[in-house]
Amino acid sequence: MEVRVGGKFRLGRKIGSGSFGDIYLGTNVVTLEEVAVKLESIKTKHPQLLYESKLYKILAGGVGIPSVHWYGIEGDYNVMVIDLLGPSLEDLFTFCNRKFSLKTVLMLADQMLNRIEYIHAKNFIHRDIKPDNFLIGLGKRAQVVYIIDFGLAKKYRDPKTQQHIPYRENKNLTGTARYASINTHLGIEQSRRDDLEGLGYVLMYFNRGSLPWQGLKANTKKEKYERIMEKKMSTPIELLCKHFPFEFMTYLNYCRSLRFEDRPDYAYLRRLFKDLFFREGYMYDFIFDWTILNYDKRRTTEGGREDEQLDRR
Repeated sequence: MEVRVGGKFRLGRKIGSGSFGDIYLGTNVVTLEEVAVKLESIKTKHPQLLYESKLYKILAGGVGIPSVHWYGIEGDYNVMVIDLLGPSLEDLFTFCNRKFSLKTVLMLADQMLNRIEYIHAKNFIHRDIKPDNFLIGLGKRAQVVYIIDFGLAKKYRDPKTQQHIPYRENKNLTGTARYASINTHLGIEQSRRDDLEGLGYVLMYFNRGSLPWQGLKANTKKEKYERIMEKKMSTPIELLCKHFPFEFMTYLNYCRSLRFEDRPDYAYLRRLFKDLFFREGYMYDFIFDWTILNYDKRRTTEGGREDEQLDRR
């Protein structure tokens, strides 16, 4: 029995799941283009798919922003049909044995900073910057890094007056504890600076292979968050970034020095990493660690399943 949504999208196999529901492979029966179909039960306590689809519409047209093909209700589900993308940076990190070269980290940093700046320019903050929320494109878009999952995004200023949201405290942790900024742990309302500090931790995670506050044991979630916060606050940036170019330390110190309403100097941060990139003698050729690994694997495996899996996702 063929299941269709939005009249022209045929539902295929399940390709992923999140806190909100499941993601399926879909096919536009008219163009035969493959898409991703996100389903959310209409009975869910905290629906976020409609909100997310509205956000994608606001952000539409930006580089590395997936396009929404359809949104509506089908049976017991809220449905969003969106561009099908490739694996996440977390998937690719695992594929590359949980270490990225400096060249790959810097090429990613450049694109990730661009995505965050674009979202901020559209008056929103993402509030869940993590490797799982950055995906690469498919086919000829494989060198483009996309940002996804706007369920936690929030408007931080009025689009008309540019009035910034007020400073507040006693907020619950929104996002992912591992990459949360110190101010987020402290219960301070998030603003632009927190997305950027989170990116700093993601980049160091890629450099180091893990972060010092990973794998901490605790009895409750609250206790675990507190332990992560304590470890994060007691780990000097110099120590976190030890053995890596000073630019990563400079980046994190800059993010932590920003005040609540400050507009970050995105160009300065990009330049920091670009100068390091060219000083190292790298070429901006979009050849990432996984590009090389994929090529090597193809040569060594006779039609091996591993690399096909990665290409299909």
